[in-house]
Amino acid sequence: MTPVARLRAATAPSHDMVDAAFGHHDLTKTEDYSRFLIAHALALPAAERQFATMDRLPPWRIRTPLLLADLQDLGHALPTPLAFTLPDMAGAAWGALYVTEGSRLGGIMLARSVDPSLPTRYLGAKHESGEWRGLLAAIDAEGERQGEAWIDGAIAGAEICFTLYRHAAARIATR
Repeated sequence: MTPVARLRAATAPSHDMVDAAFGHHDLTKTEDYSRFLIAHALALPAAERQFATMDRLPPWRIRTPLLLADLQDLGHALPTPLAFTLPDMAGAAWGALYVTEGSRLGGIMLARSVDPSLPTRYLGAKHESGEWRGLLAAIDAEGERQGEAWIDGAIAGAEICFTLYRHAAARIATR
């Protein structure tokens, strides 16, 4: 299996749990959509802050300003993000980046179900041509070059990032 295939297979249960944690939001309703975005705002900025301090990551584009703009349009401020620290393992940031950049794919699908009167800059922030394939190719190349420990680190980083999003969803569910 390629490093990406291993990463995808190892984290599939966590991915499914995050999908389930966010799946109850009715994005046609302003209140539900706002809560959905607030939950993402508890997670994404924390992850992006970590990425900004990392060297040697593949190219990625920040989405926190888009999320903030959508929240402001809905009358909400950006909440204080949850604590998030990646383990000191080679590959961990790459795995977490895989999660956040993968969420762009889901965001595009979800944006279609948002009421047209609501802002969708964040969910509509799709990959530019070749970006997703480029990230996957970079993960495969780096995983092949670095070996098993790096792939294990990427899986650990992805799992921690999925946990961050699950905690964010749980925080909103208890409000």
